[in-house]
Amino acid sequence: MNDIQHTDELLRRSLGIGRRRFLSTCTAVAAGAVAAPVFGASPVHAADAPAPATGRGHSLVPADKRGIILYTVRDATGRDPLSTTLPSGFREVFEQLARFGYRQVEFAGYGQHANAPGGANLESVEGARLLRGWLDEYGLRAQGNHGFIPGSWPLTSADLDTFKKHLEIANILGMDHMGTGGDPTGSSYKADWDIAADKWHALGEIARSAGIKLYTHNHDAAYGFLIDGGPLDAQGRPTRSSGIRKLEYFLSITDPKLIWLEMDIYWAHVAQYKFHTYTAHDGSTQENVFDPAGLVTRHNMRYPLFHAKDGVVNTTNGQGYDMVPFGTGVIDYTTFFSRVGHRNYHNPMVEQDNAPSSTDPGQSLKHAKIGYDNLAALRKKCR
Repeated sequence: MNDIQHTDELLRRSLGIGRRRFLSTCTAVAAGAVAAPVFGASPVHAADAPAPATGRGHSLVPADKRGIILYTVRDATGRDPLSTTLPSGFREVFEQLARFGYRQVEFAGYGQHANAPGGANLESVEGARLLRGWLDEYGLRAQGNHGFIPGSWPLTSADLDTFKKHLEIANILGMDHMGTGGDPTGSSYKADWDIAADKWHALGEIARSAGIKLYTHNHDAAYGFLIDGGPLDAQGRPTRSSGIRKLEYFLSITDPKLIWLEMDIYWAHVAQYKFHTYTAHDGSTQENVFDPAGLVTRHNMRYPLFHAKDGVVNTTNGQGYDMVPFGTGVIDYTTFFSRVGHRNYHNPMVEQDNAPSSTDPGQSLKHAKIGYDNLAALRKKCR
């Protein structure tokens, strides 16, 4: 078996799918069949939205925990309302998401089109009050934001003031959590993660004093292996790994009362595909296949938020997957959510980075509808 075949087999086994199905997904993109969303209809609040058909077993994601990060529909919030009949700007997008059935949203900044109600920039106390009023109007709750994390360390006065402003905005919006879309550091070296932990502890203390839980969000690199030993390079840096993953190390050295995490389940599975061998301190090659759900179960209360996005297998792009609408790919969310449990604690946010389309202006909202229906349809398997 060559290296590519070996990696393919690891991915297939981790997904828990048969070889025939695995091979079929390598060349075909799953398509979700769903009726187009109803644009321009009378307002429907989340509580009034019809529930999708359900199967046996209790729902793995309760109705009040079904959310979406607004990055998925960023083209809709950024759309000029004067040039389209499609939902545009925060208020109309909130209305549409509530009609689908969503109860929660996670922000990805506070910008929208200048012609939308409130203007282009709602990153202010006044803007937050407008947003909160629209959220309440449509029965939605803000559950986080991929917003401002100071780049400076030690913190500059300007960064500290901006961070505190974002905490004030978060409180107006009613968030329990505030975070970022990036990793604590892009480095693979232990020393840099130690510095990042000091910074995040300081930020976490400030957030806690404001009544907010601060979280960091992963991409695949954060679940790669920490470089923490072995021979030193010309700059005096270590070159090999103990086999500890970077965010696992971060979890081990940070205070659970100050710092939380949002697992992007898709990127965690990309990490499972990419980072399964490492060079140990003694120079040997070791295998360690990442188990995303296993990590969550060991640190369950550290993961209040998830990004729920899906993929089909692609072993030619270096990442193992191509992103598709939630519930139309091969990532086994029934097993994942069953394993991590605590369904009334976790807050899954549907996300699809490539939902906006240059040729289909309504695509991102259509895919948001697909995502909601598939999230709501997840059922614990009956035994």
